[in-house]
Amino acid sequence: MVIISLTICAILVVFIVPLTILFFIYLSNILLLIYQRNSEVKADPLSEVWDGARKTIASFWDIYARIWHGYELHGVENLPEGPGILVYYHGAIPIDYLYFLSRLFLWKKRLCLSVADHFVFRLPGLKLLLEVTGVMPGTREECLIALKNGHLVSISPGGVREALFSDESYQLMWGNRKGFAQVALDAKVPIIPMYTQNVREGYRMFKERRFFRQLYENTRLPFTPPYGGLPVKFRTYIGEPIPYDPNITTEELVEKRLHCSSLHKQVCKGNFLFSFQTKTAVQALISKHQTIPGSIWRALLERFDKRRK
Repeated sequence: MVIISLTICAILVVFIVPLTILFFIYLSNILLLIYQRNSEVKADPLSEVWDGARKTIASFWDIYARIWHGYELHGVENLPEGPGILVYYHGAIPIDYLYFLSRLFLWKKRLCLSVADHFVFRLPGLKLLLEVTGVMPGTREECLIALKNGHLVSISPGGVREALFSDESYQLMWGNRKGFAQVALDAKVPIIPMYTQNVREGYRMFKERRFFRQLYENTRLPFTPPYGGLPVKFRTYIGEPIPYDPNITTEELVEKRLHCSSLHKQVCKGNFLFSFQTKTAVQALISKHQTIPGSIWRALLERFDKRRK
């Protein structure tokens, strides 16, 4: 009984914060349902009618972010006034991204639409929350419409694969995903890189991944459970926008120190070039703001270091 009790306690300690976050997410959806029923709201979930409810939800998550992770957001001035595509590194749990959405809405009263993996829309009981917060499957047509309407649209090219199988080395796992770059070219909007410091120290995945990797590749479902939830320091950095420029050449790219010298000029065109620039920009944010490999102890010390403000 002692062994069983200790085992249960260990499991609870390891998974209690991720489970708490899941509980709060469902609680947010319940609050929106209550608001919808009491106010008899039937308007478009993206309309300003829902701004009061959005502010309440955002305030809750912002308080949680401040208390648990001492959350900071830097570089908001780099966001364009009009449309743009925000590209970010995906942690084991994208709680940092939720913090970003909340603070952006509180500071700027601005909604950033989010491209999510298809499995997210299979989760029961979250439909209204996804609609009100602007989460969408992210087809090319939907993204173009959102950008045409002046919205920011965010996407993590690494997605669930990066969440599950990247680690404290902060390796980007984008593969050949260049769709976001093509959408930016089609919409003629800038791409803005974003990264959150210590996101892998806050929440991690188990090291033994061969079986889970094969399972994911076959099902496209995230069976690997995240663990952790220590109150490490989170700082989200928004980098300078990469402007839309259909005429940029490989030589100009090299002059910008994006190290494209190993690529042929014929290859470095269009969406390939734009996606390469974006990947390099995100990697540059990681290199500048993250000690690699990441250290949980260092991240905890940063959480309580009053000198770094």
